[in-house]
Amino acid sequence: MKIIDDNRLKIIENIKKAVEENDLNRKVEEGDPIVTEEQRREVILDFDILRKKVKNLSKAEIARSIADKVTKQMHAETEIVGLENIEGIDSAIITANHFSKVDSTVTRHCMQKLGKSKNLYIIVQESNMFMQGDVGFLLKNCYTVPISSNYEYTINNMMPALEEIFKNKNYLLIYPEKEMWYNYKKPRPNKIGAYHYACKFNVPVVPFFIEIIDSDEINEEGFYESKYKLHILKPIYPDESVPFKIRKEKMRKQEFEMRVKKYEEVYGVKYDNTFDAKRDIAGWVE
Repeated sequence: MKIIDDNRLKIIENIKKAVEENDLNRKVEEGDPIVTEEQRREVILDFDILRKKVKNLSKAEIARSIADKVTKQMHAETEIVGLENIEGIDSAIITANHFSKVDSTVTRHCMQKLGKSKNLYIIVQESNMFMQGDVGFLLKNCYTVPISSNYEYTINNMMPALEEIFKNKNYLLIYPEKEMWYNYKKPRPNKIGAYHYACKFNVPVVPFFIEIIDSDEINEEGFYESKYKLHILKPIYPDESVPFKIRKEKMRKQEFEMRVKKYEEVYGVKYDNTFDAKRDIAGWVE
């Protein structure tokens, strides 16, 4: 039997510790770039989110073409359940569980089915703007929107860009769990950002829950290969009859409850706050 890659074992151990300490939005991946304030000012503050500059638009179109091609190769057999829950919705925030560096291809697969692959923007951590290689190129250029703790960037750049994105009938993919947890099956608590933007721009949230299904083949990292099944849940609309703060919290709570219910349904287990690698990590090989 193939031995599991040591780097992956370390990440699984980080996940286990985070669950035990009830810190379910903690960073567990190691080696991600650390953004300095100088880098933030050079790269992030004036980031061309809408790709208005010709050179940035050109890179974005190349990146999207690559992502579309990879998506079609990866997801020729990926099933989508509940497509009717997003059909007819022109502008929305899509939320999804985050378990892989390429899990956005599942959402892109859905956009291709809708004929709207050109209407997808993706929120990413600002550190992704400094990643190298092919994945780094896609993360920087494939109509991604870096998110930063810098107030100046958020107010003067990101928020006006989001307003334009929704006005032009696009979709924005946000991972409300914040950090990627490798092959983790369970829903994790949502940060408030996605629901804040939904209420601010008065667009619905369409929750995606991606089911991970193991195969019998073991990959080079020592895990069973996986395939995916996308469950599109019913859209959640901002309740304008309640104050803004209550409105976004209501959306956050409702969305998490929906994802927990779907998790219990597809995996046939009760949701709890314990950790078991065989149950919680897709592809786990004992």
